[in-house]
Amino acid sequence: MSSQTTAAVFQGTAEQKKALLALIEEYKGQAGAVMPVLQKAQDIYGYLPIEVQNEIAEGLGVSLAEIYGVVTFYSQFSLNPKGKYVIGVCMGTACYVKNAQAVLDRCKTELNIEVGECTPDGLFSIQDTRCLGCCGLAPVMMINDDVYGRLVPDDIPGILAKYKR
Repeated sequence: MSSQTTAAVFQGTAEQKKALLALIEEYKGQAGAVMPVLQKAQDIYGYLPIEVQNEIAEGLGVSLAEIYGVVTFYSQFSLNPKGKYVIGVCMGTACYVKNAQAVLDRCKTELNIEVGECTPDGLFSIQDTRCLGCCGLAPVMMINDDVYGRLVPDDIPGILAKYKR
């Protein structure tokens, strides 16, 4: 693994900023606005970088610490951008006992990123998931909606190559 950071530099568009400001204005002054604003802001940007969190905190008149606390508490929120292809390696019991960790490790090595990160080109991100409901095919991973089963680590380079084209 490389020790370099793979964190993307935030690059929101003018349209995204306009949508975010309109969203904040719509919810400003309403009790319980933080969750719906965060959810819709993530829909706008695909994730919740600190710049967006700060804009929401200022706009709603709450502390950045409160916003960050909510974002990091709920698993539905992401601090990192997602790749065009989201790889989910099942770490449920059936997959885990059939060496899913080695499959996950090979994905990380091939892409030079950690779980929760996105490749610098924005093509791939990796997440470990719980049961995907394909226990008979263990170990299993999904790339977006494509399911791959009965995997061994040496399968990973060929699978990833299909998406790099």
